[in-house]
Amino acid sequence: MSQASLRHLLVTGGAGFIGSAFVRQRLATDPDLRVTVLDKLTYAGSLENLAEVTGNRRFAFVQGDICDRAAVDRAAKDVDAIVNFAAESHVDRSLLEAGDFVQTDVSGTLVLLEAARRYHHERFLQVSTDEVYGHVANGRSREEDPLAPRSPYSATKAGAEMLVNAYHESFGVPTLVTRGSNTYGPYQFPEKIIPLFITNALQDLPLPIYGDGSAVRDYLYVDDHVRAIATVLSNGEPGRAYNVGAGAEVSGVAVADAVLELCAKPPSLKQFVTDRPGHDYRYALDVERIRPLGWQSRISFRDGMRLTVDWYQRNDAWWRRRKETDFWTYYRRNYQGLPSGAIPK
Repeated sequence: MSQASLRHLLVTGGAGFIGSAFVRQRLATDPDLRVTVLDKLTYAGSLENLAEVTGNRRFAFVQGDICDRAAVDRAAKDVDAIVNFAAESHVDRSLLEAGDFVQTDVSGTLVLLEAARRYHHERFLQVSTDEVYGHVANGRSREEDPLAPRSPYSATKAGAEMLVNAYHESFGVPTLVTRGSNTYGPYQFPEKIIPLFITNALQDLPLPIYGDGSAVRDYLYVDDHVRAIATVLSNGEPGRAYNVGAGAEVSGVAVADAVLELCAKPPSLKQFVTDRPGHDYRYALDVERIRPLGWQSRISFRDGMRLTVDWYQRNDAWWRRRKETDFWTYYRRNYQGLPSGAIPK
């Protein structure tokens, strides 16, 4: 099936970090595509993230919850495909409030799958995560490997994947899954490690590093990630999952060092804190399956970090609005072992 048959997409969670990047990129590169975004506008989603496309006649926005069947039906009935970015996605928050993750990530995905089945959509793409594989001590995770999630977040994403696969096998829904590695770039809410470290550094606040900082992640720049999702949507084989990674395995300490260097801040801002419960110390993806579809990452970790730091430096008001009272309340609950002066007065 070619992308030419997909002329109208429903992008759920399209006002969030990765979803909004997908919408901006697709509307800029495909002049015939229409996009409808359905987003609840939780703390991590914002119409500001879609400001550059709000005047586009091929774009429409609907505020709604993917758990609301009526809202999903209204948004889904006239589209060709659903691309589901909508999720509670922060591991640390899942350790504090797991129920919210079950509701959105599992129940919400079920509602969307029912809509795709009812309206005979041409594609349903579930945006998942490499975290469903759990800790990978050696080698690289392949799509056929068993899923072994170890946090409430990754467990709910794995549960959603099981439903996606079941709807393909039981009902013939043409589903696709992408398992992306840790993604970073502009517009990312500052609870995740890279924007948190950047914005803390710009505020001259400590950078909280879990444990000894040795946990590694494969960091993928957001433009590369959403280009991969578009590639799988166009060229992927229904019923299959596709790993999406850059091969840039970087430790928490190395992330902090890169941020401090690019922000011209001292190494003394590094602050080691109590480790996260059930911390996965390594993720690593085998990406050979996606390569024949015509995708590979283009932006190195170093270049991506320069672009990201530059964006946060130029968009001071955007991130400061997100680091207000509620953010610091969560921050105090989450990070144990912070020194005095770690939170602005």
